Amino acid sequence: MSTSFNYKHLYYFWVVAKEGGMSRAADKLDMAVQTVSAQVRELERSLGYALLKPAGRGLVLTDAGVTAMQLADQIFQIGENLPTLVRDAASTPATRLAVGISDGLPKLVVRRLLQPVIAEPNLRLICHEGELEDLLGDLALHRLDVVFSDRPAPANPNIKLYSHAMGNSPMAWYATPAMVRAGGRKFPHSLADMPVLMPTAHTAVRARLDHWFEQIGIRPRIVGEFEDSALLKTFGGSGMGAFPAAEWVQDDLLAHYGVKRLGPCEGVVEHFYAVGTERKVQHPLVLRVLQGVV
Repeated sequence: MSTSFNYKHLYYFWVVAKEGGMSRAADKLDMAVQTVSAQVRELERSLGYALLKPAGRGLVLTDAGVTAMQLADQIFQIGENLPTLVRDAASTPATRLAVGISDGLPKLVVRRLLQPVIAEPNLRLICHEGELEDLLGDLALHRLDVVFSDRPAPANPNIKLYSHAMGNSPMAWYATPAMVRAGGRKFPHSLADMPVLMPTAHTAVRARLDHWFEQIGIRPRIVGEFEDSALLKTFGGSGMGAFPAAEWVQDDLLAHYGVKRLGPCEGVVEHFYAVGTERKVQHPLVLRVLQGVV
């Protein structure tokens, strides 16, 4: 778009198109016809296309004019709503909380971590999921208020970050009721005879799970690996294989995925952290999240 584009010119064009002619538009705007015509020609010049063409005793839109009119309708409709939207925002200000969620972190855990602030009046919760390194970059640029992760922030001489421990949870194995009935008695060795789903090596807990299998002498038949924990549970609930999950959210897991607990993953613990840019947290909602962890 040309730097000479002017929204006032667009407004004059919009009125002309709605009124169907220069004279009627000039009357509505209480301006001279020549002035309105000159303003519309300036808009056409800045855009590089004719927007109106003669038709009988009036004017009609060209193809370019139809597109310009559609966009102008949206622009000026928003403009008409602006005073109301600003008034509403000022009278009921939102409390914004921008959260980064490391892609390997269980989503049911995130919901539990955020539970202390969910009922906050006028809360505007913004969640971004991604790789930890990318999220920490956004945190350093103040695009995020806090980042939840399954590991503390790595040392970085260029970014001052603080990792706050949010708790931990033992891991257990879950599967469909049919798989639990078939393998429950011989657990954990029954895992050698059934398909297994695992988080990818991108997650902090994967190495602990691999070590656990080595300790009990099982080489699992891994049929699926997932970075997204919700996707892992969804496929596990469909019967694709047994899968590990934090016992911290067992009630939600059983209720929402139709699975049962197969057995404990002895010695394997998943840790949760909130990463921020301040040693002493200032954001009131982040502080409430940290204080509300049980």
